[in-house]
Amino acid sequence: QVQLDESGGGLVQDGGSLRLSCKASGHISNTVDMAWFRQAPGKEREFVASVSMRSRTAGDTVYANSVKGRFTVSRANAARTIDLQMNSLQSEDTGLYFCAAGPYGSNLRRIYAYWGQGTQVTVSS
Repeated sequence: QVQLDESGGGLVQDGGSLRLSCKASGHISNTVDMAWFRQAPGKEREFVASVSMRSRTAGDTVYANSVKGRFTVSRANAARTIDLQMNSLQSEDTGLYFCAAGPYGSNLRRIYAYWGQGTQVTVSS
């Protein structure tokens, strides 16, 4: 059993920043990669960023084109935590942000077996 708990969401204005955190508990192995997805109302859940938790590729990151240069995902294995630094936020970034864990990094939802409940990010113009 793996449990993921997101935090850090909130309401910000255009150009603002937020830092999201995801704390993992339970049986987390070094082969597990973690990622952030987001879902706006009426839209499909989309990939945001991933970070490798594996020993071989620990720290390797992948970003969606829409957030490159603005978002940064990082890991803290000892604390079983990943963060998502979000800068220069835009209205298009509004959505429910989910933390996910899976066997390898991917932008496909089906790869991730474990999901948090999500934390809301709202960007006002």
